[in-house]
Amino acid sequence: MNKPNDLFCHVDADDVDCNDSPNEHFNTILNARLSRRSLLRGSFASAATAVLGATGLSACGSDNGPVEPVAPVTPVTPAPPPEKLLSFSAVSKSLADVVVVPAGYTASVLYALGDPLSAATPAFKNDGTDNDFEQRAGDHHDGMEFFGLSATGTVAAGSSDRGLLAINHEATTDQQLSSFFLHANGGTTTLPRPAAEVDKEVALHGVAVVEVKKTGSAWQYVKESSFNRRLTALSDIELSGPARGNALMVTKFSPTGVRTRGTLNNCGTGKTPWGTFLTGEENWSGYFARGAADDAARGNDKSVASLKRYGRSQGAASRHGWETGGSDDKYARWNNSKLGTSANGSDDYRNEMNGMGYIVEIDPYDKARAARKRTGLGRFAHESAAFSVPAAGQPLAVYMGDDSRNEYIYKWVSSAAWSAADATPADRMATGDKYLDNGKLYVAKLNADGSGQWIELSLANAAIAALATYKFADQADIVVNARLAADAVGATKMDRPEWCSVNPKNGEIYYTLTNNSNRNVNPSGSSQLTPDSANPRAYTDMKGTSAQNGNPNGHIVRFKEGAGASTATAFTWDVYLFGAEATADSGKVNLSNLTAEQDFSSPDGLAFSPYTGICWIQTDDGAYTDVTNCMMLAAMPGQVGDGGKVTLSYPQASGATLAVDTFIGKKAAPDTLKRFLVGPVGSEITGIAETPDGKTMFVNIQHPGENTSQANLGDPSKYTSQWPSNAGYGAGKRPRSATIVITKNDGGRIGS
Repeated sequence: MNKPNDLFCHVDADDVDCNDSPNEHFNTILNARLSRRSLLRGSFASAATAVLGATGLSACGSDNGPVEPVAPVTPVTPAPPPEKLLSFSAVSKSLADVVVVPAGYTASVLYALGDPLSAATPAFKNDGTDNDFEQRAGDHHDGMEFFGLSATGTVAAGSSDRGLLAINHEATTDQQLSSFFLHANGGTTTLPRPAAEVDKEVALHGVAVVEVKKTGSAWQYVKESSFNRRLTALSDIELSGPARGNALMVTKFSPTGVRTRGTLNNCGTGKTPWGTFLTGEENWSGYFARGAADDAARGNDKSVASLKRYGRSQGAASRHGWETGGSDDKYARWNNSKLGTSANGSDDYRNEMNGMGYIVEIDPYDKARAARKRTGLGRFAHESAAFSVPAAGQPLAVYMGDDSRNEYIYKWVSSAAWSAADATPADRMATGDKYLDNGKLYVAKLNADGSGQWIELSLANAAIAALATYKFADQADIVVNARLAADAVGATKMDRPEWCSVNPKNGEIYYTLTNNSNRNVNPSGSSQLTPDSANPRAYTDMKGTSAQNGNPNGHIVRFKEGAGASTATAFTWDVYLFGAEATADSGKVNLSNLTAEQDFSSPDGLAFSPYTGICWIQTDDGAYTDVTNCMMLAAMPGQVGDGGKVTLSYPQASGATLAVDTFIGKKAAPDTLKRFLVGPVGSEITGIAETPDGKTMFVNIQHPGENTSQANLGDPSKYTSQWPSNAGYGAGKRPRSATIVITKNDGGRIGS
């Protein structure tokens, strides 16, 4: 759970703002990550902005059948639009319980928690009595991608009026074990938990594929679509790559180590060049319990070091108490203790946690194909997965971050070279096997002179082979314990690497670094680090009368690959933007010279539009929420090296001066960075997808009203948010995560 004294931690146990990592000293990982989102019907923004309107949903019929492996439309990036980009009027900061977008734009609710995904599923009552969540929208909408459909229901990557949204449902809004908004009376807050409550909460997690369709100028989700489906924390999923069949993956459910159940805490996403969906498993370790005497039960073997490094010290309690739901195997799997007598773990779930923490590939068009966990891409707190720009004859790179404090940035390089024919394959999952099961995993080291290295994680690296605290057996052991391997090679510890995206214009890679309260000029304790070149700020930011220390506002770093492009082992880097309040010290905090129309805190979601080239930046903030709700900004970045070097000087308690050189991109200007959207109270803005013509944007509003007290469940007037019901959507007043759809009133491209 969140540390109560961490001023940028949210109440939500899944809030990434609180993500600590037991890096080096095996402290228990904080299982946090979702954020603040909400829309109150209250005050309106200035005349330069528009608020989310009330839009009812009605189901429309679908004429699709099973998708045939016909040749899909090849994705083509349109020529740059003639409209001037970022010509909209910047949205002002807002504390209202509404979604605010610029004048000339309309935002409507499309798909919300509990919405039925089949004609047989009843309408959502939103009073805590609803069930059947395996056939409903899950909770905490997060990353998502759009996949086009033709008018006849076949694959059509270029379609802009009909398609599938693959959407992550990360977690639930929790207090005291229970996901209280989902249960009639708030749920049980003591152990054991009732099976019915556990079953509902498990089903709320995972992924949804839902058809969406444009009729006239209005978008709706298609309730009766045969494409609609849910993957939950109990769905059967295949393991692929180096760890498939390895001894580390053996469980009672899969004695051969080739399968696992469920995908969990799904956060960021990716879209493969061959048309499948990637989802990242983030804060999964906190869902597992571990007995107080489990170290000894395991004979203090090396699995103990692994468990501690991934946040499960013996005696660790689980986030929801799902392991107490009953004697059935589906509850037992949440107890990560060694309880059986077998030598290999085939009679218990001591290895169950090794099956979580991966990039999972899903074919959104074909529900008959099993999802696959691509173990070669490493096991950690995954956010998004961004591909290098495909080039025929060159391997593909996949860029990733580990979203915990003091964790690392990674990339995967495929063994196979890209073939243009694979953009439209007959078998999409087999194409995933080709590029995502065989390759090399690297971790980043960022140097003080603006250079960097990608260090391969393999037994060929002497530091990994010689590690005394954990003896790696093989490559499967390395990918399953990627954090330990990255520790061994001295990778750079970052301020919570979250989403990443590749600039389609020049191939440069952008990473959001959300925040880190563990940066300190005078560090105390093993978890605190001094500022370094890539994470250069340590300062005090006031939220009311409370001091927030470290790097509370976060920043965005970017890489330029060296010779070899996707296969490069060297790169250069700089800091594209520093989050800050506009009024903060421009010499030490507001280093990007942000104004009131641009200032932001805690960047999280990040995606480049392939249609306009706009870089969309979304926030998951707790540091600046006394001034504004979370937001989304539009940016037109330059390139690595377009700024210069700056030296920050910090006086230390010893009397010495700590000098930190860093490299800052060209400072923001009114025509290169603007606030585009502000969300409702308590919400995080996360997840973004566009139609191929760039004229429709889908954005997720996650956990509005998360700071509501469970004690106030019976009094809607005390909810911190009543969105989206206050925008005219759906029954009841309990707040709901939801996907919104944004269009421009003149029919133009978003952001122009």
